[in-house]
Amino acid sequence: MKLYLASPLGFSEAGRHFYTEVLVPRLVGLGCEILDPWILTDAAKIEAVARMPYGAEKRDAWRELSVEIGRNNADAIVACDVLLAVLDGSDVDSGTAAEIGFAFALKKKIVGYRGDFRLSADNEGTTVNLQVEYFIRQSGGTIVTALEEIPVALSLKG
Repeated sequence: MKLYLASPLGFSEAGRHFYTEVLVPRLVGLGCEILDPWILTDAAKIEAVARMPYGAEKRDAWRELSVEIGRNNADAIVACDVLLAVLDGSDVDSGTAAEIGFAFALKKKIVGYRGDFRLSADNEGTTVNLQVEYFIRQSGGTIVTALEEIPVALSLKG
């Protein structure tokens, strides 16, 4: 199974640790081929732009590289069988929400993982933003709240 892993976890040290040391190895252990947006674009290109001095040249370089990053991620979503979205945080990350919407438009199955116990819903009937949850559930997916539930949600164990 080709699994695109949508998440904001690469933005923080703690998130990267969970992502690389817990989540990705667990999914690989289930037999998933991970389409990882955090490594789809050459890290050396990202680092080179990040190290540029502040100013118009850096802004323009980020604009150009952002197109490449976005295209790489979109191509991976097109190629995936399932999208697994990490839904943690006080609200679903905007990039993750965009990836969910794109996957839904492509008729991909979407599974949400929310290990965060804080309330983050629009009303008592939803777990997260109602539009995000709609896309997940209408895709044939579900939202799970424990890592142990992911295999069943992905239809890898039952």
